[in-house]
Amino acid sequence: MLYRKFGKTNERVSILGFGCMRLPLKPGGVAANINIEESTRLIRYAIDEGVNYIDTAYPYHGTGMSSAGQSEPVVGRILRDGYREKVKLATKLPSWLVQSRKDMDKYLEEQLKRLETDHIDFYLVHALNKSLWNNVKSHGIAGFLEQALKDGRIRYAGFSYHDEPENFNAIVDGFDWSFGQIQFNYMDEEFQAGRRGLEYAAKKGLGITIMEPLRGGKLAQNLPESVQTAFDRSGKQRTPADWALSWIWNHPEVSTLISGMNSLAQVTENIRAACLATEGSFTAEDSQVIEKVKMIYRQRIRVDCTACGYCMPCPSGVNIPGCFDYFNNHHMYGKEENYRFLAAGQRASACTECGACEAHCPQCLPIPELLKEVRNVFEPA
Repeated sequence: MLYRKFGKTNERVSILGFGCMRLPLKPGGVAANINIEESTRLIRYAIDEGVNYIDTAYPYHGTGMSSAGQSEPVVGRILRDGYREKVKLATKLPSWLVQSRKDMDKYLEEQLKRLETDHIDFYLVHALNKSLWNNVKSHGIAGFLEQALKDGRIRYAGFSYHDEPENFNAIVDGFDWSFGQIQFNYMDEEFQAGRRGLEYAAKKGLGITIMEPLRGGKLAQNLPESVQTAFDRSGKQRTPADWALSWIWNHPEVSTLISGMNSLAQVTENIRAACLATEGSFTAEDSQVIEKVKMIYRQRIRVDCTACGYCMPCPSGVNIPGCFDYFNNHHMYGKEENYRFLAAGQRASACTECGACEAHCPQCLPIPELLKEVRNVFEPA
């Protein structure tokens, strides 16, 4: 495993982190029903192979953004038996639930108990945008973080970002952060914080954690034939996931990236890639291959949804990520038959255009309008 310095801290983190938002599930596919035995096997295997950055958050593997999910307590259980001491643990303050200064302490104390630990190594203010940043500032986020750092409940303070590019620098400059987490992959080079945000934060000395390196798995599985052909013609023995991760690691500003691995095959594949991503291993010719692939994808993708689930649950019952996934598959891979497996109340036609989903979408997508397009394709009048 390769390691990099984490910004202005003295920590060294594995270039591959384990994201705990998409852990393997028991039969039935309910997000809260984590397969604990398999998750334990995967995470402990990754740690044994050198992964030392474990990322979770308050709502992961739950029923929505307003309540606690099961990821944190499962991770706490997995890190028993001496594994907690082997890793840097990251979790996140649910910024959208903060209504007072006391709320910040309440959530942190709850998370410490759920994670079975006396401190969080890397504590992030979750999913910041301009509105949420103004909200937590008004309730004293700076004082809260300073106190939590002083009393040792957290070791380093950071934030994750989901907003337009123009609001990023103000948040970077708004506190003495140790690190930041942004979405970045070869299809999202100019999305949200983007490359400019990456470079700005790095110049400020922040460690940089990358989320959605594979766009929810879309850059690793079920590739269009034309994309796979472009990779094959390169002559390089790389998997699609290896191509995507190596492209990110080729940016020296990046400290680590978080991969939501849910099978042993994914874990071993990503660890192998992380062990080979030495300086200079991603060449100019490799970059040209990625440019070809980007062009192919841009011609096919219709909705930039990463299936993060932040828009759920929909008040009307629409399976928003599912609708968009079928819609994109239809345009990327040809005729899509599986949409019919959605229950009637989960389909795009059930949308009442209430707009609740848009307030939580990290991608800032016009969800009701896009659902109309989905309905027109799969449920024509």
